[in-house]
Amino acid sequence: MLKAICSKKELTIHSYYDCIGDLIGAQELQQLKEITHHISTTRFQHCVNVSYYSFLVCRKLKLNARSAARAGLLHDLFFYNRKEYNSSKVKGQPSHSQNHADIACRNADRLTQISPLERDMIEKHMWPVTRGLPSYKETYVITVVDKYCAVLEFCVPKLKKVGSVISRKS
Repeated sequence: MLKAICSKKELTIHSYYDCIGDLIGAQELQQLKEITHHISTTRFQHCVNVSYYSFLVCRKLKLNARSAARAGLLHDLFFYNRKEYNSSKVKGQPSHSQNHADIACRNADRLTQISPLERDMIEKHMWPVTRGLPSYKETYVITVVDKYCAVLEFCVPKLKKVGSVISRKS
């Protein structure tokens, strides 16, 4: 079952799936299920979250929702532990936040053909931490949605714990 955080929809029977169905089963993406991301989720789930919500926002704004879904799914396609990367980096070397988008873009390029729009979205999803301004409206969307999903991924599990403690006390 494929779902996004805070959504009850099964995404494999949603128009969203038509945009990412050819990518979702790729071994490279499946490997992300083994990597913890934002403490309480996996990198795979984070990518699905960003992908789905970017798709919804872009569709609502009449932007390129298909490219947003695809770029969202590929935006964090890297395989190292970011905490280890930052603790082992040499002075002057770019931080994980500055560097991982380029790595994800190279990995996405190996996996599938990405459009200039998708490339911009992947490379600049960490703006303003990364180089230059986004070139497309969709890139701003994925940038904001990425931060929104990160906040949800940090907060929702904690809110569920608080809710279960409150319900036990009642």
